[in-house]
Amino acid sequence: MRSIITLTSDFGLHDGYVAAMKGVILSINPEAVLIDICHTIEPQNIHQAAFILGTTARYFPSDTVHLIVVDPDVGTERPAIVVKAPFGYFVTPDNGSLSYVLQPYLVEPVFVNKPVPVSEGFKSDFALEVVKITSTKFWKTSVSSTFHGRDIFAPVAAALSMGERLENFGEWANTVEMLPLARPEKHSDGSLTGNIIHIDGFGNLITSISADEIRLSRKPPVIRVGGEVIKGISRTYADGSGLLAYTGSSGYLEIAVRGGSASSMLNARVGDRVELST
Repeated sequence: MRSIITLTSDFGLHDGYVAAMKGVILSINPEAVLIDICHTIEPQNIHQAAFILGTTARYFPSDTVHLIVVDPDVGTERPAIVVKAPFGYFVTPDNGSLSYVLQPYLVEPVFVNKPVPVSEGFKSDFALEVVKITSTKFWKTSVSSTFHGRDIFAPVAAALSMGERLENFGEWANTVEMLPLARPEKHSDGSLTGNIIHIDGFGNLITSISADEIRLSRKPPVIRVGGEVIKGISRTYADGSGLLAYTGSSGYLEIAVRGGSASSMLNARVGDRVELST
């Protein structure tokens, strides 16, 4: 059956781990279309995986199977889950990797790591189904305690792409784990204090300040980051010769430098403060 399966992991590109997962999938569904989202997630960085998945999953067809293996607790009792949402299926450890994907549909924000009730924690018009992967029927015969991506998640994703019913993978889950995602602090004078939540491969700094919050500014905003001041919002990278701020394709305020790396220029790190005022 021809079906799209995406893969996201922290396995890197120097070893055979990704290829092993693809081999398992193709041995079950030879017609699967395999799309790599990212395999250079920092080791065990669930937040980074969640962000990258959140900026990409919505652009795939709604029957796509997304396989996510960033799994610091592999081999432990942490649950593995299959999630069905209106925009796709997800096969992943239940460790918060879907936080950015599911965040817009929460009834209320999450401020600490916590399991959110499937039936009550999400908006009533958001159809969400979650199953714990407890049936060993689809697993490899021999399961390594250190490579569930190959022996559990990959064959489950392949079976799902072949049309296997959700409930056949195990028991229904009542909750799904969510991470607390950075949100800007709003001050009485209308200013915002946010943080850098991601640094992309170009050295662009993606902040927690959303495009909607920028649009609420009545005057051209002033952005302060890493001891530097940026006045106004640019439309393209070509609008300036130094540091510039703009609304990125991710829907957040981003900081860049034309022809260079804002990360290197500012010695910036994820978590650093970003201030916006008018």
